[in-house]
Amino acid sequence: MNTLRNFLPGALAASALFFPLNLFAQTQEIQAGDTAWMLVSTAMVMLMIPGLALFYGGMVRSRNVLSAMMHSFFALGLVTLQWVVIGYSLSWGTDHGGFIGGLNYAFLQGVGLEANGTIPHVLFMAFQGMFAIITPAIILGAAVERIKFSTYAVFIFLWSTLVYDPLCHMVWHPDGFLLNRGGLDFAGGTVVHISSGVSALVLAWVLGRRKGYGKLPMPPHNLVLTLLGAGLLWFGWFGFNAGSALSAGALAANALAVTHISAAMGLIAWVGLEWILLKKPSALGAASGLVAGLVAITPGAGFVSVGASIWIGLIGGAVCFYGIRIKSRMGLDDSLDAFGVHGIGGITGALLTGVFASVAINPAGADGVLFGAEGWHLLLEQAIAVAFTVVYSGGITYFLVVLLDKIMGIRVPEETELAGLDSTLHGEQAYQN
Repeated sequence: MNTLRNFLPGALAASALFFPLNLFAQTQEIQAGDTAWMLVSTAMVMLMIPGLALFYGGMVRSRNVLSAMMHSFFALGLVTLQWVVIGYSLSWGTDHGGFIGGLNYAFLQGVGLEANGTIPHVLFMAFQGMFAIITPAIILGAAVERIKFSTYAVFIFLWSTLVYDPLCHMVWHPDGFLLNRGGLDFAGGTVVHISSGVSALVLAWVLGRRKGYGKLPMPPHNLVLTLLGAGLLWFGWFGFNAGSALSAGALAANALAVTHISAAMGLIAWVGLEWILLKKPSALGAASGLVAGLVAITPGAGFVSVGASIWIGLIGGAVCFYGIRIKSRMGLDDSLDAFGVHGIGGITGALLTGVFASVAINPAGADGVLFGAEGWHLLLEQAIAVAFTVVYSGGITYFLVVLLDKIMGIRVPEETELAGLDSTLHGEQAYQN
C-alpha cells in the first residue's frame, strides 16, 4: 500500500506531461485556414443537436419519441432567434460589471465580415450560437414524457436569456467576472454542462416523477437510436472542443486528441464497472460512459495533456456511473440522466482541470495542483466557479419553473401523459401499426 501511495502522485504528474506543446499564437487578420476550420467546427456542433435528439429519443418509450426529439429540433429554431435578437449581444456585447453584455450587438448590428481574432466576426457569432442552442436542449432530458410543449418553449427562451447568456459572458468574455478571477473553462464545463445539468435537476424535482415511475418498467424503446446519437455526439464534440481554440493549430489538435481519449476512457470505466458489479456490460452503459468522458474533458480540453485526459476520462466515467446509481436510489426522476451525466460530469471535469492544467500545454492557462503549490489557487477558483454556477443556474431555473407553472402550467394532464405526448401534443406517431 505504501508503494502504491508513493507511486501514484508521480505517475499522475508524469502522464499529465505527455507531449507538451507550445500552443498559442494569434493575429488580428482573417486567416483562410482558421476560417475553414471554424466553418467545419460550427457545422459539427450543429450536428450534435440532432445527435442529442437521437440519443434522447431512443431512451424514452415509443409513444414519446417524437416529443423528446422535438425538444432538440425546436431549440434549433427558437434559440437561434433568441441568439440573433438579443442572446449574442448579452453574451459578447460591451461589458457591464463583469456579469452581462450590453445591447450593442442586438439584432446582430455590427456583426459582419470584420476580423474577430483570425476569423470573421459573423462566423464567431455562429459558432458560439451552436453552444447556446444545445445547452437548453440538454436540460429537457430530465423532463421528457410529461412536460407541456408550450411551457417548454417559453422556458428555454427565458432560460437562455437569464441563465446561459450571463454565464457565457461571465466565463468567456474578456471582462467576465469568473474569467478574471482566474477560473478556466475551455469549451463549456460550467457554461454548458454544469448549468444545464443543475437546471435539469431542479426541473425534474419541481415537475415530479412520471406516472408509474419506480413501479412500472420504463426501458429505452430503441437503443439503436441512442447509440447512433452517441456516435454523432462523439463526432460533433471534436468541433465543440477543438473548435473552441478558434484557430487551426496545435491548440485545436491537442483539444481534439484529449477529447477522443477521454471519451474512450469514460466508456471503458462505465462498461468496466457494469461488468464487475452487474456482470452485464451494456450498450446503454457504453453510450452513457462515452458522453460522461466527453463532458468531463470539456472544461480542460485546451489546458491538459493527452496523459491527463486518460485520468479525466476514467474518473469522469466512474463518478457519473456511481452518481446516477445514488440519484436513482433517491427516487428522483431525472429521466435521461441529464444531471447524472452533464451536471456531475461537468463538476468533475471542472475540478479535475484544477488538478491537471499545465502552462506547458497552454501558456494562457495556469498550472494545476500537480505542478506546484500555486495550483491550489487554481483548484480553489475552479471550485468557486462550480459553486457559483450551481447556485446561479439552479436558483434562476427554480424561479422560472415555479413562475411558469403558476402562469401556464408545466406538466401535461395525467390522461395526456398516459396516452403519450406524440399523439396528444403533436398529432403524429413515430411508428405506425
